[in-house]
Amino acid sequence: MYTGRIKKTETMTEQVILVDQNDTELGAMPKMEAHLLGKLHRAFSIFVFNTEGQLLLQQRAHKKYHSGNKWTNTCCSHPRLGEEITKAAHRRLTEEMGMSCELIHVFNFTYFAEIEEGIYEHEFDHVFFGISDAKPIPNPEEVSLYRYISMEELAQELDRRPENYTKWLKICFRKVMEAYKCNVLLLWVIGYLV
Repeated sequence: MYTGRIKKTETMTEQVILVDQNDTELGAMPKMEAHLLGKLHRAFSIFVFNTEGQLLLQQRAHKKYHSGNKWTNTCCSHPRLGEEITKAAHRRLTEEMGMSCELIHVFNFTYFAEIEEGIYEHEFDHVFFGISDAKPIPNPEEVSLYRYISMEELAQELDRRPENYTKWLKICFRKVMEAYKCNVLLLWVIGYLV
């Protein structure tokens, strides 16, 4: 049974790590304040694929303070102060999706977007890939639904129904697809994929 629940009050008191364009730490700020002011901060995004090469998507819970009910990548969040980014990614994958797997850092990107009126994401985002056939046990306070989809189908859906997906997924998808094509071939060669 799932045990890693996050209380809603943590959203208001959680700190994010402010960084410059090179991901050098500049300090900390409450998460909500950083999102209201559009301050650049450190984040991570996780893309977990099954051994058939399908991506695990989650639908964000309706009660999330932004982007509720939108479909997005497997998991994304922010490291805690003093927390190494890979450890943060493993922690959050367990807390949010109730699963764990080996994660490989694939690339970074920086983006700025108004995600709701007056709420901005300005993130230096570390992107991780993982492979797992484990069944997710999502935290219902974070995730409404989950599903697996091929990257080709997701590309078509992002074109046809972009309003159903988070802004950050749409922004990074092309780079994710490029990395996926390179890494999937390698993973297939060494026997991780069917």
